[in-house]
Amino acid sequence: MTGLIIRSTGSWYDVKTDAGDIYKCRIKGKFRLKGLKLTNPVAVGDFVDFELEENEESVGTIREIKDRRNYVIRQSPRKKHFLHILASNIDQALVIVTMREPKLKQGFIDRFLLMTSPYDIPVIIVFNKCDLYTEEDIEYFGYLESVYTNIGYKVYLTSAITKQGITEITNELADKTTLISGQSGVGKSTLVNAIEPSFELRTSELSDYSGKGQHTTTFAELFELNNGGKIIDSPGIKTLSYNHLEVMDVAHNFKEFFIASEGCKFADCSHRNEPKCEVKRMVENHEISPLRYENYLAILAEVEDQNYWERNVDY
Repeated sequence: MTGLIIRSTGSWYDVKTDAGDIYKCRIKGKFRLKGLKLTNPVAVGDFVDFELEENEESVGTIREIKDRRNYVIRQSPRKKHFLHILASNIDQALVIVTMREPKLKQGFIDRFLLMTSPYDIPVIIVFNKCDLYTEEDIEYFGYLESVYTNIGYKVYLTSAITKQGITEITNELADKTTLISGQSGVGKSTLVNAIEPSFELRTSELSDYSGKGQHTTTFAELFELNNGGKIIDSPGIKTLSYNHLEVMDVAHNFKEFFIASEGCKFADCSHRNEPKCEVKRMVENHEISPLRYENYLAILAEVEDQNYWERNVDY
């Protein structure tokens, strides 16, 4: 039989067939993605072939993963030599951030975009909890909105309390499969509940001690919306790292840098110390966001700090 992975809990996967039946399945043997080491060889959004186990009516074994048209992948937070697939076969991604509770880490947006850019996956950037924003926050939002809309991303202000932006986001999700992600505590589950109240996803308050979010989604799961859309709700992300990228991978996937690089003197320009670098010229003239450039340099330094041999050792 063939089905869609709609829920992943580690060693078990819920697989839904076209007939609407759901089977609990596990995998046997090793599945790899282009030779990469994965903590989860099967991801929510995958289409798989499976067969029922002997003397079982609803328990199966996954035998094959169908070809993916795209996927979103990150370095595993627990096994730094491994990778973790957040979702596959998606039409778009929605990344949720907030200015308040917890305080915005703007670099997270650019790190998230570095996961989706290799497959040209459209991303919607949502600034949530806007009912808590100060005038200064709104002013900073306006600046960030211009930065990201200028390079082709949609940006929204939302609040599950006042319902601002809920209709617009709901319309964006119609008839598409969307990965919804964000850092812990940004109100992801509360926002999803506002979009589709019947879901009743579990929510949590911020930790009083740390001011940081606590994980309320502990595994990825696909939900069907009333407007024909599907959302893949993923666990809150604390950090994003890239043990599978090299310097030029990063340079090519900051898309406005890649376009500008046609004017650089050197084809392999990393946009740091090279002479006659068009990207640096545009940053100095604020034609490219200096903030994006600072985040780019930080990611490059981190990628280089991960020793090549350490990243490529065979475990």
